[in-house]
Amino acid sequence: MGDSYYYNDGGSTAALAAVLLVLIPVLFILALAAYVISSFLYMKIFEKAGVQGKWRAWVPVYNGLIAAKLGDVSPWVVLVAVVASSVLSNIPVIGPVFSLVILAVAVMYSYRIGLKLGKDWPLLLLWLIPGVGALIWLAIIAFSNNRWNPAIPPAPWANSFLADKTVWNGIPVQPSQPVAGNGGGYAGSGYGAPPAQPYSPPQTPPAAGTTPPPAPGTTPPPPAPPAGPQV
Repeated sequence: MGDSYYYNDGGSTAALAAVLLVLIPVLFILALAAYVISSFLYMKIFEKAGVQGKWRAWVPVYNGLIAAKLGDVSPWVVLVAVVASSVLSNIPVIGPVFSLVILAVAVMYSYRIGLKLGKDWPLLLLWLIPGVGALIWLAIIAFSNNRWNPAIPPAPWANSFLADKTVWNGIPVQPSQPVAGNGGGYAGSGYGAPPAQPYSPPQTPPAAGTTPPPAPGTTPPPPAPPAGPQV
């Protein structure tokens, strides 16, 4: 009986090892395919938004930070959530909570990206499809015929710590983005914002009895004839 137990236990271990030998390569291939497809779709979205450099879409995590910026969410909030989730993933309760935080933040900036491409929030329900829902959403957004329109109302979190206040080279500043060092105001002249008006110095009033100089681009009036002798 003992020999039979050890035999069965050894057979189960061998069967499990065989399954893992088949399953691990399959999971790796699926993960690699998901990475390639999602990076390509991010590249298409970044092109629509005016992001410079296609390579940005192919860097893991970094492409999510750029997507967060385009969706008016601080990339540092996303990065902190990702790092915390990775470090605390094995702690009961806390790890799953941070995973939900990442999902919630991703929904927030994806909602804003969808609005800027003419798509409303119900499209995000595709994310409920396990495994491929987010990829389907990305594909619809990436291949949408709508042009990128960042001139939408500010996000509900525009005045909170979630708002994007960073400026990165090559990433367009969104019109409703409050920029650090701008007095708490929103983005100034640049992408999606009206150009700044040139400064015009105040005009000095002419002295009494003199004719004011003509405005630029106009022809000065002819001089008045001299007054004749008075009788």
